Amino acid sequence: MWTAIGIVAILILYFVAVYNGLVSRRNQVREAWATIDTQLKRRYDLIPNLVETVRGAAAHEKDTLSAVIAARNVAMAANGAVDKSVAENGLTGALNKLFALGEAYPNLRANENFLELQRELTDTETKIQSARQFYNTVVMGLNTQIEQFPSNIVARMFGFTPEHLFEIDESERVAPKVKFK
Repeated sequence: MWTAIGIVAILILYFVAVYNGLVSRRNQVREAWATIDTQLKRRYDLIPNLVETVRGAAAHEKDTLSAVIAARNVAMAANGAVDKSVAENGLTGALNKLFALGEAYPNLRANENFLELQRELTDTETKIQSARQFYNTVVMGLNTQIEQFPSNIVARMFGFTPEHLFEIDESERVAPKVKFK
C-alpha cells in the first residue's frame, strides 16, 4: 500500500513540476514578446521625426514618405507574432527606401538631425533583432517541451499550445546584389 501511495505521490510531483515548467516557459515567451514590443514602440516613435526631417529636405518624395507612414501604421496595428512579423518586414523595407534617399540628397546626408535619427533607428533595429532572437529561443523551448513525451500529456491536459516564431519574410532571405559601376 505504501508503495502505491509513493508511486502516486511521485506522479503527482512530476505532473506539478512539468506544469510549473510549462507555465515558466510560457511566461518567458510573454516577457520576451513584451521586450520586442517595447523596442518596436521606440522604433514607431522615431519614425515620424525621421519622416519630418526627410520631408523638409526632399519634399517631392511623397510616395516614399507615405509608404513609410502607412507601413508604420500597419505594424502598430498588427497583433500576434505572425501578423507582427509580416508587418515589421514591410516596415523594414519602407525604412530601407527612406534611408536610400540619404544617398540621393546630399543636403539630407549633411543634416545632423537625420543622421542622429538614423543612428538611433539603427541602434533600435539592433535591439529588436536581439529581442527577436531571444523570443525565438524561448518559444523554441516552450514548443519543444509541449511536443516532447511525456510533458506533452500535461501540456494537452492544461491547454498549452505552441507559439509562433518571429520570422522574416522570403524577400529578406535573398542576399542583396552588389554592383560596382
